[in-house]
Amino acid sequence: MAMTYDLILTGGTVVNHDGEGARDIGVKEGRIAAIGDLSQASAGETIDCRGLHILPGVIDSQVHFREPGLEHKEDLETGSRAAVLGGVTAVFEMPNTNPLTTSEAALADKVRRGRGRMHCDFAFWVGGTRENAKDVGELERLPGAAGIKVFMGSSTGDLLVEDDEGVASILRNTRRRAAFHSEDEFRLRERLGERIEGDPSSHPVWRDAIAALRCTERLVRIARDVRARIHVLHISTAEEILFLEQHKDVATCEATPHHLTLSADDYARLGTLIQMNPPVRDISHRDGVWHGIAQGIVDVLGSDHAPHTLAEKAKPYPASPSGMTGVQTLVPIMLDHVNSGRLTLQRFVDLSSHGPQRIFGMARKGRIAAGYDADFTIVDMKRQEIITNAQAGSKAGWTPYDGKQVTGWPVGTVIRGRRVMWEGEIVTPSQGKAVEFSEALPR
Repeated sequence: MAMTYDLILTGGTVVNHDGEGARDIGVKEGRIAAIGDLSQASAGETIDCRGLHILPGVIDSQVHFREPGLEHKEDLETGSRAAVLGGVTAVFEMPNTNPLTTSEAALADKVRRGRGRMHCDFAFWVGGTRENAKDVGELERLPGAAGIKVFMGSSTGDLLVEDDEGVASILRNTRRRAAFHSEDEFRLRERLGERIEGDPSSHPVWRDAIAALRCTERLVRIARDVRARIHVLHISTAEEILFLEQHKDVATCEATPHHLTLSADDYARLGTLIQMNPPVRDISHRDGVWHGIAQGIVDVLGSDHAPHTLAEKAKPYPASPSGMTGVQTLVPIMLDHVNSGRLTLQRFVDLSSHGPQRIFGMARKGRIAAGYDADFTIVDMKRQEIITNAQAGSKAGWTPYDGKQVTGWPVGTVIRGRRVMWEGEIVTPSQGKAVEFSEALPR
């Protein structure tokens, strides 16, 4: 008897843990029910994917959607709109909002705001502080929590734990993998005089490679001392890659598209639009992060989507805030790198889907496999497009890649069996849900 599904994706090239191949996918009740030849099956909806690649839903594990408190820059609806327009099916949002996400009540408020309003699925990082250090073991297991995030170097917002004992007090109480912004705050304070008024190219001189490496070395040592697992966000230096290669038992790490695509040469053209923490650095560091991609040292990609208005970014450096948009351009920028031969499509899938599932313990996400959520990023690997500000779903309305031509483009976003985005249009009302994690499932 012919099988019946809610949805069949037919004729596409599926990319998953067992390679690339022409296979159909059948979906029932929001989950993958079958993979293979489904030509004799029927479905309530069929998506013709001939000429397209079907990837596991892309997961962006570092975004700043600014709600609550800074909604003039972005909010959960607009940020998630940008995500699905870019082929992203789930995001982990950061805690430096106002109020800070450092308590059970603040986390619950964010989950409430996101449920049914965000276009993609979501989780929220909880900020680790000296004040809540004793509670992080419980906070990281609450519904909707991605884990604990600690800022060891000052960035946008008020979260900062710069000293070894403060970091150790948090890590002693974590049971899941904690994420870190790793820049040495003491060196940053010493080098404030390196900033040159009106010259954003002095940003990587001030926040230099030594500040990043020194903090990452300290962080790994603390993690070993207290026997904790850590995740180093937005790696920006060649030296950190080589150091972390020796410490993969305790440390995973993330690379961003901007640290893989831009360089210090771009400050002359883009100025404060590419001012980020940690900074975009010279080409040797960009090449070093690519080495980490090629050697498997880098575990995940994250956009570090951190929007500000153009008026805010137009302030003269260093009054200009650090941060750029990125969630909508993560997929096309990285597919362009795939097409240029910098990495394979399977390596991209490993970084953007399998990696987050593996290191954060996501339940039923990150793989095209029976029993998993039917989350798919459907891409046209041959399509050439020009990225423009006009495409931006973000409230900020701009991208540092405005005018850049890329090859490879997301044409569809499917989340839990629902076609959410197709050909640049959102076609299903927002129905985002909180991601579940294996280490925090209800008992």
